[in-house]
Amino acid sequence: MVDRPAIQYVVEEAVEAGLHDVLMVTGRNKTALENHFDRAGELEAVLVSKGDDEKLEKVNYSTDLADVHYVRQGDPKGLGHAVLRARMHVGDEPFAVLLGDDIIDARDPLLPRMLEVQEQRNTTVVALLEVDPSQTQLYGIATVEATDDADVVRITGLVEKPAPGESPSNFAVIGRYVLRPEVFDVLERTAPGKGGEIQLTDALQELAADPELAGGVYGVVFRGRRYDTGDRLDYLKAIVQLAVDRDDLGPGFSSWLADFAAGLRGTAAGPDDDASR
Repeated sequence: MVDRPAIQYVVEEAVEAGLHDVLMVTGRNKTALENHFDRAGELEAVLVSKGDDEKLEKVNYSTDLADVHYVRQGDPKGLGHAVLRARMHVGDEPFAVLLGDDIIDARDPLLPRMLEVQEQRNTTVVALLEVDPSQTQLYGIATVEATDDADVVRITGLVEKPAPGESPSNFAVIGRYVLRPEVFDVLERTAPGKGGEIQLTDALQELAADPELAGGVYGVVFRGRRYDTGDRLDYLKAIVQLAVDRDDLGPGFSSWLADFAAGLRGTAAGPDDDASR
């Protein structure tokens, strides 16, 4: 994402919200991710010898960003299973889950508000985004009730990727959760669902259906900027948007982008039209 791995944006978001203990649940062949947050001794030594303090600071930034730990998921059994792998690390405290392919723009903070709602209501909190009804089959979708807070709803039901025309609402669950530790016991007994995977949505549905179990489930409705790096087109859009908004890159890139877009419009007529002129 411009000049930083997407996962770094996610870790920075957690740190900005006051969370410095980060556990990454990874799969095979993810050593590049782990190396990014580790020390680069040889590179650091070269930069020190050259007196290049500016580049040294950039190299050390990701290393010193947070206290980062790792656990392998092993079998790819779904998001619920990945969350369950964090149980030994988390213990009996509320914790946040941030999915690595969802980038929340730093100018539109979401996680601090979710942490605030969790503390106030002592409940599980998920992030919700209103999506076009034609897109609901791509998400977990919530049935909601209004609360006294304009940006907070109580979730009464959840369904994972409903069939077209069967969605209970257009409130989609996106990749931010603040969970009470009771979710681990629920996940332990959650059977594989859609796709043969252990769905976090199914566990949240059980918590929502029984508020006495762990305080129910609430949603914070997010209306800021979000980038989905799991989709190729959205990934490309995200890079352009982030680059345009950068103070160091934005002016020059925006100027080039405007010229490039104008060139595309100039060729939109096609070769047949060109030949007729």
